[in-house]
Amino acid sequence: MNGGDDVVAAPAGPPSPLEWKFSQVFGERTAGEEVQEVDIISAIEFDKSGDHLATGDRGGRVVLFERTDTKDHGESRRDSERMDYSISRHPEFRYKTEFQSHEPEFDYLKSLEIEEKINKIRWCQIANGALFLLSTNDKTIKFWKVQEKKVKKIAEMNVDPSKTMGNGSIASSSNVINPKPSLENGRYPDSDRSFNYLSSDFSFPPGGIPSLRLPVVVSSHETSLVARCRRVYAHAHDYHINSISNNSDGETFISADDLRINLWNLEISSQSFNIVDVKPANMEDLTEVITSAEFHPTHCNTLAYSSSKGSIRLIDLRQSALCDSHAKLFEEQEAPGSRSFFTEIIASISDIKFGKDGRYILSRDYMTLKLWDINMDSGPVATYQVHEYLRPKLCDLYENDSIFDKFECCLSGDGLRVATGSYSNLFRVFGCSPGSTEATTLEASKNPMRRQVPTPSRPSRSLGNSLTRVVRRGAENPGVDANGNSFDFTTKLLHLAWHPSENSIACAAANSLYMYYA
Repeated sequence: MNGGDDVVAAPAGPPSPLEWKFSQVFGERTAGEEVQEVDIISAIEFDKSGDHLATGDRGGRVVLFERTDTKDHGESRRDSERMDYSISRHPEFRYKTEFQSHEPEFDYLKSLEIEEKINKIRWCQIANGALFLLSTNDKTIKFWKVQEKKVKKIAEMNVDPSKTMGNGSIASSSNVINPKPSLENGRYPDSDRSFNYLSSDFSFPPGGIPSLRLPVVVSSHETSLVARCRRVYAHAHDYHINSISNNSDGETFISADDLRINLWNLEISSQSFNIVDVKPANMEDLTEVITSAEFHPTHCNTLAYSSSKGSIRLIDLRQSALCDSHAKLFEEQEAPGSRSFFTEIIASISDIKFGKDGRYILSRDYMTLKLWDINMDSGPVATYQVHEYLRPKLCDLYENDSIFDKFECCLSGDGLRVATGSYSNLFRVFGCSPGSTEATTLEASKNPMRRQVPTPSRPSRSLGNSLTRVVRRGAENPGVDANGNSFDFTTKLLHLAWHPSENSIACAAANSLYMYYA
């Protein structure tokens, strides 16, 4: 880098393209199986360690998965990493638990149905072996605690006639465990025969029943995962929530809807602070809405939010209580003569993500991925064409509402690659290190490279030093997909997440969760 104090040896060149392999699939559909609407995955998120993965679906459920390949070899894995050995094992996950996070509701004041679909999931800090996470639908955010608890069982019933004695003495200790098998709720397995000792043929012995005992609850060796809703953050958004993001301070988080961003304390659900409000006095003057918001990964005072006009604003919470004025504005100037009816629609940013070190922001609009350097607000440092061959079909995409699909994006933990989804259950991985021409197309199936063909990439156009380079890569032949097939707009890969420390991607194709590694 120019202007740096430290002189480092120039790298040998960009890393070679990764070869992606299928790892796992959860909820795979059989051929011809119809997908239920409630089972379609609507959110994916790895935790910071990469040992847990959460998905949310349109039915309001949250499903948790845990990593299994490091359980038995945790120490040796750490030793290997310390000695910089390559590890052949790739991340493997198993189903952990699931719970119903949200239920459908009805807003009687606005005569509006609130669907249960999970819009976003965010992991919080683990404490005392328990997992904590935030989940939200359109209106309500919930804070969940998931932990293992010992199963408690009732070991004795109240009355045992065989132990009663007429003289009022106690036949045996009341702490003797009843030999009859019992179920968790205290009933006996033989449900047809109720042990009603006070039936019509039962007579109280003289002196009463001295062996009347309270049920004894004992903890068994079995454990079960219990999800408990710790807090509900409700009634703070008039419009649909599109983002939630944890702060690096571990105490606060933000929630964003179309016009406002609120700041919450995890411990306080009764109030929030409105920190961004773009609602005009007259709604007819509304020109743009908030589409996504995220906290900086390490600076607790900094956050970014994107708009439907294709701009990203960086705000500093130290400047004022209401951050209507931004610290920095990132937007790309429109090329003269390129404006059309669809220009503003496809410029709308559907997702933004900070890189791990907070230096770069990745944004996804309908046609492209853009990488922004927060120290350079003149334009993106790189632009990646996701499905340029759809540009002649924008009219059809507008007619069937596909042009309003909101694709997510993600960065690798090392910051060398970015990924996002497309149609026909395809997703694309681009190399973003200087000089890289990596532009891989993968399909969410057991054979991810099936749709892969050599994709000619346009060379980088250097505009001076590497900080101001502009890369436009990944443009294919118009009118066809990567394999020359017609495109399927009904199957779209909207949600995906990159493992925080390894080259592993989890992505959702309808109700199926596919995982890949390289």
